[in-house]
Amino acid sequence: MAGHSHWANISHKKAMVDNKRGKLWSKLSKAIIVAAKTGGGDLDTNVRLRTAINDAKAVSMPKDNIERAYKKGTGELEGGNMEEVIYEGYGPGGVAIMCEALTDNRNRTAPEMRKIFEVHGGNLGSTNCVAWMFDRKALFFISTEKTTETKLTELALESGADDVLRDGDQFQLTCNPEAYSDVLSALENAGIEPDSKELTRIPKETVDLDVPLARSVLKLMDLLDDHDDVQSVSANFNIPDEAMAELEG
Repeated sequence: MAGHSHWANISHKKAMVDNKRGKLWSKLSKAIIVAAKTGGGDLDTNVRLRTAINDAKAVSMPKDNIERAYKKGTGELEGGNMEEVIYEGYGPGGVAIMCEALTDNRNRTAPEMRKIFEVHGGNLGSTNCVAWMFDRKALFFISTEKTTETKLTELALESGADDVLRDGDQFQLTCNPEAYSDVLSALENAGIEPDSKELTRIPKETVDLDVPLARSVLKLMDLLDDHDDVQSVSANFNIPDEAMAELEG
């Protein structure tokens, strides 16, 4: 979890800044469209849709925007021609990277992704070239002010979660995607509101980066994460504490 922890925390803090300037609205609209399109418009049975709408409300996305995205997904409005695409490749130092995207035009998105990889010392690979290096997981960020590690660990075990990791002033709780709804309900019933929650990919093993490589990899990750079609980016790097301290210094 160490390498994922670094990028997870960086991207989580970055997303909080993005929230303030409304950058996530477009991505959240796409998430609502695809969730409604693939799972139907019933919030009671479509957990993915319910989560996407709750995430949109959490960043003050206007009700009209949410409703418009929902109706595009259900087919009541035009513009719901979104599809999920996974882009895989390698960054500087051989770091494996996976990008989950929602796009209405693969012919536009793929060349843009390829260019970002190539210009910043990486290369876009073929399908499944690095997917085997990752496990699909749900990840929850929870402030240490909201609960204790003992309480959260007990809740995690009872609700089917895998692991609880403390990183600074936050806990990271992981579970299999199938347990996402149960874990979220358990947190809500315990009065613990996650700071954020997402379905992501966690590396099975990580590669250590020195400071120059870390700077290059983080730059590439930032640019991929900033792409309008990209929903999430995962990678298998680890930045040792001394290198992270120098980067943050």
